[in-house]
Amino acid sequence: MSQGAQLMLWIAGVHLVGLVCVAVLMFPALRDAPPTPTPRRDDGEDGWGRGPRPPAPKPGPSGGGIPLPDARPANVRLREPGRLFDHLPQRERRPAREPVRTPERVG
Repeated sequence: MSQGAQLMLWIAGVHLVGLVCVAVLMFPALRDAPPTPTPRRDDGEDGWGRGPRPPAPKPGPSGGGIPLPDARPANVRLREPGRLFDHLPQRERRPAREPVRTPERVG
């Protein structure tokens, strides 16, 4: 066989393998029946002439108890103009370290 014929056989074989793979992947998708839509209820009436249902009652306030930890008031109020940095207390500076002493030779 010539090299041109071998090349054509290789190209045809790769395409044939690709078509087989596509067929294998498409077979389950085409075999399943599409899902049937669920019947929707109209929100307006329930079918007996009573009209729409009343809305669900809103939940009432909680029973009290200790406040949540994130309910503490903020340390800084930002209602006036300025930056947050200007309103925060200044950090303490670290004390300066003493210089390392070099040993003196006695001798």
